[in-house]
Amino acid sequence: MTQHQSMLGWVEREARRDYMPKYARGGEGISVIGVVLVILFFYAHQAWSTGFFTDSFGPLEAFLLYGSIILGALGPLARGASGRRNVSRPPEMLASMFWIIASAWLLLVFPFDFAHFAGVIPDFFRFMVTWITNDIATILIIIGTAGGLLFIGIDALLYVKVRALLQKKGGL
Repeated sequence: MTQHQSMLGWVEREARRDYMPKYARGGEGISVIGVVLVILFFYAHQAWSTGFFTDSFGPLEAFLLYGSIILGALGPLARGASGRRNVSRPPEMLASMFWIIASAWLLLVFPFDFAHFAGVIPDFFRFMVTWITNDIATILIIIGTAGGLLFIGIDALLYVKVRALLQKKGGL
């Protein structure tokens, strides 16, 4: 099988999966709830002054952090509302672009102290995040940024190819 045939098969599979069953659409709501919980987690750090956010965490850093989290909900919201996977790709690309900009700035300023990351978690759950140091968090953010770059390309390619295939088959 050639690389072209392999990609065509991938695009065709994605086109067949474009329409989501109702249970999958409901799962997108769970994703949005997860985003809200992440926002509340960071807001609790900010409101309770746990020490996680350093003095360099100002309005711009708050906008970038919370904005990237909120924009991360655009894909699940688009899929849940439309019941279509391909419709969610442009919002996902927008969220990835914002994340790349936000993470680059947050890495430069690094307004976090991960020694306090577990500060808002009940004691019996703290073991799950106490291993995250500033160095590990930096690596994870870099990996997430690289993933954002990769997924912009994949989403753009799939959006164009799946859309063309769906238009050709009259499914759009």
